[in-house]
Amino acid sequence: MQKLMAIFAHPDDEGAMGGTLAHYARNNTEVTLVCATRGEVGEISDPALATPETLGEVRQQELERACEVLGIQNLEFLDRRDSGMDGTPENEDPRALVQADPNDVKGQLVGLMRQYKPDIVVTFEPFGWYGHPDHIYMSKWATEAYELVGDAEQFPESGAPWQPKRLYHSVIPFSSFREMIQQAIDAGLIEGDGFSVDIPEERQLQTEAAVTHVIDIDAQFDRKQDSMMEHKTQFGEDNMFRKIPRDMMKKMSGHEHFIQVSPTPEDGLSQNRLTDLFS
Repeated sequence: MQKLMAIFAHPDDEGAMGGTLAHYARNNTEVTLVCATRGEVGEISDPALATPETLGEVRQQELERACEVLGIQNLEFLDRRDSGMDGTPENEDPRALVQADPNDVKGQLVGLMRQYKPDIVVTFEPFGWYGHPDHIYMSKWATEAYELVGDAEQFPESGAPWQPKRLYHSVIPFSSFREMIQQAIDAGLIEGDGFSVDIPEERQLQTEAAVTHVIDIDAQFDRKQDSMMEHKTQFGEDNMFRKIPRDMMKKMSGHEHFIQVSPTPEDGLSQNRLTDLFS
C-alpha cells in the first residue's frame, strides 16, 4: 500500500489539500496527518462552541471529525501551542511553536516519518501560504526533517532510517482566490475580503508559476467542503466561505496545487504539470 503524510500547523490547514487527501485515502493509500498545534488561539465563531480555555480541545475534536469525512486514517499532534499571527503577544508564549527548539520538532517529525514510512510527504510552501509564522516554521522544519529521516546518524533514538520518495509543498492559488472573492463581492454575496489583501501578490505569483503537480479533486470536492465545515469554531455562519456558493468555490478550489521539492524536478515540469503525486 502506498503512503502519504501531510504535515501542517493547525486544525483546518489540511483543508487546502483536503480533496487530494480524500482522493488518495479512497485509492489504496494510507494517509497520515500531522498537526503541530491544536489552534489554541484561533477564532471562536460562536461563544457557545468554546472558550479560550477549551478552544484547543474543541478544535482537536473538530479536526478528528474532519479527518473522518476525508477518510484520513492516522492523526498525530506534536503537542505544540498555536503561536498566533506575527507580532501578537501569543508569539512570546514559551509554549508557542515559534519558541520551540527546532531540533526537538525535527526529531518528532523524523520519528513520525520513520514510524509511518510515507512514500510522499507534503507540507506548506516556504511563505506558509499567507505568512503565518507557524506555517513558515513548519514548512522549514518539515522540509529539513525530510532531508534527515534517511540518515541513521540523525536522531538514532527515533527509529530505523526511512527515506520517503518525494517531498511536495502545498500551494494555494491566490490569483484564482482573489478572482473568486471579487466575483462574490460583485454578486453581493460578501462585502469584502480581509484575508488575502495583504498577501504579497508578486511572491504568490512566483510560487504559483513553480507548481509541478495539479490534482483534479472534482469527485472529492463535496467531501473537502464538508470537512472544512466541521471546523465550526473557525467557519461560523458569518464566514465568507459559508456565503460563497459551492459552484463558485469549485471554480477556485476544484484543483489542488503542489510543487515537487525533492527530488529536484526535471526542467520544464512546471510547464507540463503532472496529475498524480505518486507519478
